[in-house]
Amino acid sequence: MADFTAKDVQRLRQVTGAGMMDAKRALTEAGGDFEAATKRLQEQGLASINKRSDRENTEGAVALAMSGTAAALVWLRSETDFVAKSPEFVKLANAVAEAVVAEGEEGTGRFEEAINELKVGLKENIELGRVVRFEAGPDEVLDSYLHVQSDRGVNGVLVVVKGGSQELAHDVAVHVAFARPGFRTRDEVPESEVAEQRALLEAQTRNEGKPEQALPKIVEGKLGGWFKRVPGGVLLEQPYARDDKVTVSAHLGGAAVVRFAQVEIGA
Repeated sequence: MADFTAKDVQRLRQVTGAGMMDAKRALTEAGGDFEAATKRLQEQGLASINKRSDRENTEGAVALAMSGTAAALVWLRSETDFVAKSPEFVKLANAVAEAVVAEGEEGTGRFEEAINELKVGLKENIELGRVVRFEAGPDEVLDSYLHVQSDRGVNGVLVVVKGGSQELAHDVAVHVAFARPGFRTRDEVPESEVAEQRALLEAQTRNEGKPEQALPKIVEGKLGGWFKRVPGGVLLEQPYARDDKVTVSAHLGGAAVVRFAQVEIGA
C-alpha cells in the first residue's frame, strides 16, 4: 500500500484543486511521492483546461508596477471577475508587472508555469493579455493611473510627458483613463479613414444646401469635431476631462505628450 496519509490527500487537494478520489489515486499511482502526484494532477488538469482554451476570457486584473524611470502595465486575463478578484490571481498579476519593469517583456516568460498552475487550480482559461513597458528618457517624466475595483486594477494608463511636471503627466493619465483616446495626434489617424470621413462630410454638407464656396470651411470644422470623437479619439484635441472649456493640448501649455498607453480589461 502506498505510504501517504489523509493529511497528504488534503494538502494535495489544496494545491491542485483536485477531488478527493483523484488525489488519492494520484498519490497511489505515484507511490506516495507528493511532488510526482502534484505534477500528474496538474498535467491532467491543464489538459482539461486547454480543451476550453477558446472560452472567452475578457475579465481579469490590470497590474501596475513602477521603478525609477520605468513602469509597466500587465493584463492577466480570466473568464470571470470572481476569479480575477481572488488574492492569488491579483498577486500573480502584480508579480508579472514587477518582472516586466525589471527585465522587460521577456520577464513574462518565467511565469508560464505559475499561470498554468492557476489555470488548473481555478479551473478557468487564464492567460497573459496585453503587456506594456515605458521608460522615460532625458527631460521626460513618466506617470500613471490605475483605476481599482474590488481590490484589482481594471483600467491602467501610462503617460510620458516632455517639458512638463510629474503632476501634469498624472493629470493626462487620469484624462486618458476616462476619455479613452486611441490616437495622440491627427497624424496618427490612418489617412484612408480621414479621406473617407472628409468625403462623407462634404456630401452631407452639400445635401444640406450649403453654398458651394462655403463647403471647404464647413467640412473642415466638422472634421475637427470628428477628430475629437473618432473611435478612440485624438488625445490632444479632446476637451480636457477636468475642464472641458480647454483641450488637452491647451492644458499641456508648452509641454508635449511623447507617448501614452491604456490597458483596460475587456478592451
